[in-house]
Amino acid sequence: MSLPAVPRPRPSRPSRVARTLIPLIGMAALTACGGSAASASKGDPVQVGLGAANGTKTVRAGDRLKVTASGGVLTEVTVTDPKGRRLPGGLGNGGTAWISRAKTAPGTKYSVVARTKNAQGGTFEAKESLTTAKSDKLNKLVLSPGSQGATVGIAQPIMITFDFPVTDRAVVEKHLKVTTSNNTTGSWGWVKDHSGKDRVDWRPKEYWKPGTTVALRADLNGVDSGGGRYFAKDYDLAFGIGRSQVVKVDLDAKHLSFMENGKEVRSIPISAGKPDAEHATWTGTFPLMAKEGTINMKQHLARAGRAETVGLGDAYNKMVRDSMKLTNSGTYAHAAPWNADNVGRTNASSGCIGMIDSDADWLYGKIQVGDPFEVTGSSVRGKADRTNGIGDWMVDWSRWRKNSALSSSS
Repeated sequence: MSLPAVPRPRPSRPSRVARTLIPLIGMAALTACGGSAASASKGDPVQVGLGAANGTKTVRAGDRLKVTASGGVLTEVTVTDPKGRRLPGGLGNGGTAWISRAKTAPGTKYSVVARTKNAQGGTFEAKESLTTAKSDKLNKLVLSPGSQGATVGIAQPIMITFDFPVTDRAVVEKHLKVTTSNNTTGSWGWVKDHSGKDRVDWRPKEYWKPGTTVALRADLNGVDSGGGRYFAKDYDLAFGIGRSQVVKVDLDAKHLSFMENGKEVRSIPISAGKPDAEHATWTGTFPLMAKEGTINMKQHLARAGRAETVGLGDAYNKMVRDSMKLTNSGTYAHAAPWNADNVGRTNASSGCIGMIDSDADWLYGKIQVGDPFEVTGSSVRGKADRTNGIGDWMVDWSRWRKNSALSSSS
C-alpha cells in the first residue's frame, strides 16, 4: 500500500576520525507498510529503533547492532552489507529486541529490514540503512605463494603475514577458508616470522599430492584483528601443486639425492657447513623459499641484515650462481666452484650446501619453490629454529595442530 511520506531527520556528518554515524532511529525515520490494507489498519504500527547492543544510540564500527520494537514485537530482522552478506543475529526479550552476533565493520553501509506485529495482529515492515565511518587503524597482510595461479612444490604451505599483531586470532582464523580439489587434510598454525611479525600458515597433514589445486578465501573485510585495527578488504589466492620432488641431503655421506615420485633420479656430491658451532649446516625439512639465480652472497645477505648470522666474512664476497634459498639466516644450496676439491669429501663451507657447477645447474633447472630439502646427519647446530625460513615441517602433525587458535574446538 502507499503511505504518505514521513519527514526523516538526518544525522550530521561525522568528522573524519569518527568511526560511525547513525543515531537511534524512531518511528518518524522509518517507512512502515503491511501485507494488506486490512492488516495495516489493525492498530498502530510498531515503533522500531536502531542502536548499539551496549546501550548507546550511536552504532560504532566494532559494535554489535541492536534493533528494538516498541508497541509490538519483531518477527524477523535482516541486516545485509552491499555484497549481500548478512550480519547474523537473533531475537530476544520476547521478540522486542534483535542483537547481531557479529560486530559491525568500518566503512560499511548496512541495510536493515525489520518485520513486526502489534497486539492487534497488524503486520508491518520497516526499512532503514546505516553507514559506519572508515577506521583510522587498519591491518594489512601479505600472501604466499605470492602469485595467483602459481605452481609450487609439495611442501609449500599457505602463509599469511600480517603488518600488525593479531590479538583476536580465533576471530581472524574463523574467516579463513581453504578448499582443495581432493579434500586435503590440513590445519592453520600461528607462528612468528623472522622479523617478529605474526604469521598464520596452513599446511597439509602430509606433503601435498601432485596436481592438487588449492584456493584460499580470506573473508576479512571489516574484521577486527584486535584493538580496533580492522582489515579493509577480502583476499583470494589460488595455486596448484606441481611434481613430487624431494631433495634428500645427507651431511655425513656428503651427498644429496634428487627424488621424483619416490625414486632417485640423480645423486649429487656436496660439501656442507664445517662441523663447528658457527658454520655447521642446519638439519630439518626446508621448503625451498626462492630461486635467486646469481647473486653476490655477502652483499645480498648484508642488505637483508643477515650476513653476520652465517659467519661469511670475506669468503663469500663473490658472485654465487644457482642460489636456492633455504633459510632466512643465509643457508642456500648453490654452485661452489671455489670449494670443488671438497665436494663429496669434506664439509668445508660456511653453512651452505655447495655443488660443482654442472650439478648445481641441473638441480636449479629442476627445482621448484616449495620443494622440500630434507637435511639429515650430524650437525652441532641441530634443527633450525621454526622462524628461520619455513619451519612448518619441523614439528609433527599433532604438535602443528596445537598452533591453531581454534585447536581447542577442532
